[in-house]
Amino acid sequence: MFRRKLTALDYHNPNGFDCKDETDFRNCVVWLEDQKIRHYKIEERGNLRNIPSSEWPAAFHQYLQDVGAPFSAQERPEALDWLLGLAVRYEYGDNVDKYRNCQQLTASKEGDKRGDHLINLDSDSPDFKAGVSALANILKVQRHDDYLLMLKAVRILIQERLSPEAIAKANQAKEGIPVPLDKHILGFDTGDASLNEAAQILRLLHIEELRQLQTRINEAIVAVQAVVADPKTDHRLGKVGR
Repeated sequence: MFRRKLTALDYHNPNGFDCKDETDFRNCVVWLEDQKIRHYKIEERGNLRNIPSSEWPAAFHQYLQDVGAPFSAQERPEALDWLLGLAVRYEYGDNVDKYRNCQQLTASKEGDKRGDHLINLDSDSPDFKAGVSALANILKVQRHDDYLLMLKAVRILIQERLSPEAIAKANQAKEGIPVPLDKHILGFDTGDASLNEAAQILRLLHIEELRQLQTRINEAIVAVQAVVADPKTDHRLGKVGR
């Protein structure tokens, strides 16, 4: 119950501390006041420091009142836990830069671990395979013998096409750019001005379709290169190595 807070406070024996042991309990309270809380002035700590005294319980009762604890001296575990929490808050306030740097380092390490979260999945689990297959069917992702690779494809699709940013971008109305037909030479003459204009429009639409097709081809090439570049992929066999 107290070990984590005692460890955080650098208490000398967090694992061996016994709240039910009278000497351990009193020593811990005095240590918290002397080292972390420091509510009393040094000369005011005499009664609390007199651990063997029969008057110590009364001094402890007064101490709880002075620090504003919501628990009585009879509620020892709760009172001690509250004092530990108070000490932790004071410790953080005295070393805010130190703990902030530690939190940032921990967050960075956790971020690195999250980046590799797929590595720890059991790709042979029936539940895993069923879940990935269901996702692939919903998103119309091509089936593959390697379910982990399929899951990566699902993740890429969701990130690039179904993220809030991608959806917002797709929903934006695209304003057309006026195209002067007289600037585009048809290359032949039908003998009818209206037919010539219609042929120019069809040709421009065809060019736009070719551009979109080329974009999809480029995306496919990039996707294939990414798979081939994966060190787990044996492209000679057309399979992903395990």
